[in-house]
Parts: sequence; structure tokens; C-alpha cells
Amino acid sequence: MITVIDGRVAGPDANLPMFARYGHFTAMQVRDRRTRGLDLHLTRLSAATRELYGTDLDTGLVVGSIRTALAGLADASVRVHVLDDGDRPHVFVTARPPVDVATVPQSVKPVVYQRFLPHIKHMGGFPQAYFGRLVAAEGYDEGLLTTADGLISEGLITNLGCFDGSAVIWPDAPMLSGITMQLMERALRAAGIPQERRPVRVADLGSCEAVFLTNSRGVVMVGRLEQDALKLDDAFAARLLGLYEGLPWDPI
Repeated sequence: MITVIDGRVAGPDANLPMFARYGHFTAMQVRDRRTRGLDLHLTRLSAATRELYGTDLDTGLVVGSIRTALAGLADASVRVHVLDDGDRPHVFVTARPPVDVATVPQSVKPVVYQRFLPHIKHMGGFPQAYFGRLVAAEGYDEGLLTTADGLISEGLITNLGCFDGSAVIWPDAPMLSGITMQLMERALRAAGIPQERRPVRVADLGSCEAVFLTNSRGVVMVGRLEQDALKLDDAFAARLLGLYEGLPWDPI
């Protein structure tokens, strides 16, 4: 792993400092020194920095730090953290080996949990990691965060979307609007595919023509909700995944 703090290489053994308990981050996949939605990543980081620290973020430093972390690398999984040491926020970038999205339909299991400040991709992912281990131990690929009465907000590390046969439905609930989700909203709009936000419950998924997940790794269809197989509209899936593959890459 390559680590860069405020534009300077900190060495492969550097760890997140103790003040990492308070901060926020964004995650991206880099291929050929390009990423999708760079503008959205910078907007996310800037907005969260203003909200959490009451100050503006130097986005030039962010991009410069990513470039430094990518020195000698064409492909990588990159995370940009903005962390406070008690004096001021610092830009902390890590570059690890790249990870691709799964190519087979995924299985999901609901878990009752709602993130604090869900619109911010903040530090403090212990509950998500905990539930992630639990659902993985039971043989599932991802957990869906729900209220006690089954209202879905998001996945543990994903956003969820559904296709009802005519429109794409995104949950109308407190959640993080993921970068890939935002990019797919743009692509769906440009393709003329209707989409809307409305409450989605676990019980609704069985009536959907297709269910999918998005995150920094990409877009993948969902084939199973606990022990129940879900419908998979092959034509829609092909179009959705085609739209994702057609998303532009931004040079870093």
C-alpha cells in the first residue's frame, strides 16, 4: 500500500493516525490513471469538509495527493480521507491493488441498522464491518440496511436500485448517494429511462423485475434475497450494465 499525507509520500507502512476516528473519505477505482466521476468525488469531499470542519477543502491538494500515490501505478483502489489531528484537516490518500466488481448476481440479507449522518461517507464503519462479517458467514454477499419494519435505505457498502418494469426505483430514505449511483442517475436520464425515489421495503423486492447494487467497484445484479430467488430481466440488466460500461473516465 502506498500512503500519501498532504501530498507527501509517508511510506508503505504508514497507518491511519489516531485521529482517524473523526473524518470522512471517498473511494474510487483507478484504471490507466483515470477514474469515473472525479468531479463528484471532489464535490463529496468538499461538502463533507465544510460540514464536519467548517472550512474549505483544497481540491488541488487532493488531486495532487492522488497523483503522488499513483506514482508508478496505472491501476489501483484509491481512498481519500480527510482527517483532523486537532489542529486542522489533513488529506490522507492510500493506493492499494485494484478490485473489480463481481460478475455474477449477488445474494443479500437484510439487517436492522441505520447509519449516523448517512449522507456523509464518514469514519466509524465498525457496525458495517460487523454486519458484513455476519452476513458473509451466512453465505451472503452483501447486507441491506433496514428499519425495524423493513424499509430499505442502502447496502452495507452499496446503494440499491430496482426496476419495476418501466422505471428504476431508488430508495427514498436517509442514505449516502454513492458516486456510482449518481453516475448511473446521469446515464439513465441521458438514456431516457424513467427513475424515481420512493420508499422500498424488503417485501417489495420480490415483485421487482430486477434488483441491482452500485458502489465504487461498479454495478452488479442481485439474484437472491436470503433464500428467495429474485427476478432478473436479462434485457434490462444488459442495458443497465452497458450504460455503466459506457460511463466516461476522467484523467487524474
